[in-house]
Amino acid sequence: MGVIVTKDEDDNVALTRRINADLKEKVEKVQLADGEDPDFIADSEYFEQYEKTGRFGWVWLVLIALAIASLVFIILL
Repeated sequence: MGVIVTKDEDDNVALTRRINADLKEKVEKVQLADGEDPDFIADSEYFEQYEKTGRFGWVWLVLIALAIASLVFIILL
């Protein structure tokens, strides 16, 4: 005995087209407003409280590199 399964693709195609049109419209609005390529990361709730790295962010990298170098030097001696 078999089961015949049919898929109504017309609804899926229409929904996909509508979603694509909405996304395209949103991207075009943002591009016209900013003149940049949008990534929408600033709009997400996850990044609302975060700030960009300041001028002296490179200092942390130097301190980490010095700490690792110190550990290597201590272990080798």
